[in-house]
Amino acid sequence: MPSRRELANAIRALSMDAVQKAKSGHPGAPMGMADIAQVLWCDFMQHNPANPNWANRDRFVLSNGHGSMLLYSLLHLTGYDLPVDELKQFRQLHSRTPGHPEYGYTPGVETTTGPLGQGLSNAVGMAIAEKVLAAQFNRDSHTIVDHHTYAFLGDGCLMEGISHESCSLAGTLGLGKLIAFWDDNGISIDGEVEGWFTDDTPARFRAYGWQVIEGVDGHDAEQVRTAIEKAQANTETPTLICCKTVIGFGAPNKQGKESCHGAPLGDDEIVETRKALNWEHGAFEVPDDVYAGWDAKAKGQQSEAQWNEAFAAYEQAYPELAKEFKRRVAGELPADFDAQASDIIAKLQANPESIATRKASQNTLNAFGPMLPELLGGSADLAGSNLTIWDGSKGVEPGDASGNYLYYGVREFGMSAMMNGISLHGGFRAYGATFLIFMEYARNAVRMAALMKQPAIFVYTHDSIGLGEDGPTHQAVEQVVALRATPNLDNWRPCDQVESAVAWKASLQRTDGPSTLIFTRQGLPQQERDDKMLKNVEKGGYILKDCEGTPEIILIATGSEVQLAVSAAQTLTDKGQAVRVVSMPSTDVFDRQDAAYREAVLPASVTKRVAVEALAKDCWYKYVGTQGAIIGMDSFGESAPAADLFKHFNITAEAVVDAALSL
Repeated sequence: MPSRRELANAIRALSMDAVQKAKSGHPGAPMGMADIAQVLWCDFMQHNPANPNWANRDRFVLSNGHGSMLLYSLLHLTGYDLPVDELKQFRQLHSRTPGHPEYGYTPGVETTTGPLGQGLSNAVGMAIAEKVLAAQFNRDSHTIVDHHTYAFLGDGCLMEGISHESCSLAGTLGLGKLIAFWDDNGISIDGEVEGWFTDDTPARFRAYGWQVIEGVDGHDAEQVRTAIEKAQANTETPTLICCKTVIGFGAPNKQGKESCHGAPLGDDEIVETRKALNWEHGAFEVPDDVYAGWDAKAKGQQSEAQWNEAFAAYEQAYPELAKEFKRRVAGELPADFDAQASDIIAKLQANPESIATRKASQNTLNAFGPMLPELLGGSADLAGSNLTIWDGSKGVEPGDASGNYLYYGVREFGMSAMMNGISLHGGFRAYGATFLIFMEYARNAVRMAALMKQPAIFVYTHDSIGLGEDGPTHQAVEQVVALRATPNLDNWRPCDQVESAVAWKASLQRTDGPSTLIFTRQGLPQQERDDKMLKNVEKGGYILKDCEGTPEIILIATGSEVQLAVSAAQTLTDKGQAVRVVSMPSTDVFDRQDAAYREAVLPASVTKRVAVEALAKDCWYKYVGTQGAIIGMDSFGESAPAADLFKHFNITAEAVVDAALSL
């Protein structure tokens, strides 16, 4: 049987060989953390390479995602469907070994990492999901949810501000199944971190309420093993294991230096490293006994088989709970959700109410919530303004995690990344809210949700200058342009309670990406619709008001400005114009409709078009053309009551009429 060091050296060799062949990459972290990884994956990890989606597997997150060859080596060596030929294609087009770990590309990769600090925050979200799911489903003598979340992280992850947000909440919630390993090697891209990172990290994490295990030699397997055992024994708080390591361990001329962080070692140094490690094998060669020492397939199948037996007993004792568990883990909505939600929406249309769309959102949650026990919502300290708490909400607490609502505190970025972790874990539909303007704090986590095709729902209230007196610091103007420019992100800006409910329904039914729901602070009138219009709302854009025959002018609007378009249309009609009003709550969804439908709504022959939206104008040119008119914002807002601001910035029905007539 190979020694622990020999097993770890397989990671080092594969990592340096892959980076060298690609002529780019980061060998330092994989070589430095190889000994820690060997102990964790060989002695503690609960996983089955033959079934990477086993519900009760441990989750492993490489937050310092630039060290991706560490993870690829682990997956290859332990028996996942990642053959050595894929390692040889590291960082090449269409390979399963991209430069940073990407969810969906490689079996066993739990999340996409690379933007430092976010992987750690994803891990916090996964640990939250494990704790809440366990509290909701485990019963006396029947434990079906019981696994750990492990995260590797470097100095860069800890320097990022998001690490403070997520780790602070992790301590408050008592996430005892979360264990993080700090790769304390003292090196970042610019060199020795003592010039810019002198935090007392152990003291910081103790202040968060974490158990901190200091002074662990990351190259001493027994010390690492003892630390993990101590971490697992403490189920009341998360644990940070501080591992002192040497970056690029084994490379005699580059270890401990920034030169091995993000560049190949070079052919000569690789020869010297093989000698130093006593690794007498060629590039990408791993001897059979080392493969046998790593192979986790038999152990993994046994672990899952034991869990299956336990679940079968659970199913006998609690058949309804077991059925619900399987549905939720599969990510399926209740079978009758579509019909019930559609009925609720029809009743809203039949019972008009003019309210703020943020209130309409809360009403929708009250209507949909009882059908969806998988909802796990929250707000970044704005619950009373975002209106994300509904009648069935129950807070998640350290001593009782069976609830369905998270008080995230003022942590917009952390909240959004934790939502991604919750979604990735499975068993929940995560939603979280803040003001639209503070989407800026969370922007990269929203982008990561879209990149990973995770169905998180980001609720943004207090949109546009309609926010009013809080002024330009809080008035979102350009944010929606950025959101609409993000691939695979559906953005909804509804105009009344009906469109708000449709937006929620569409977002909940979406399984291949995230959605944003953008709501107003101010009240909005409900629009009249026939059955055809009501059905077409879910298509993202539809004819709300029409004329006889072919229109001469088309007015396009979203959200609070739909009422302006409708009012302007009436004035123009009275002046003898043939006018169509198109409400477009989601440009993203509308753009996915077939060409025939889009042409029916926006005929190419009608070139006289006016778009109105109290936000930046940029994204509307593709609908009105360069000859059309756009009523919107060219500047930041001002502090004043909303009605005064709409007049001041000339976003009025009269302005729409004038623009239309000018065409």
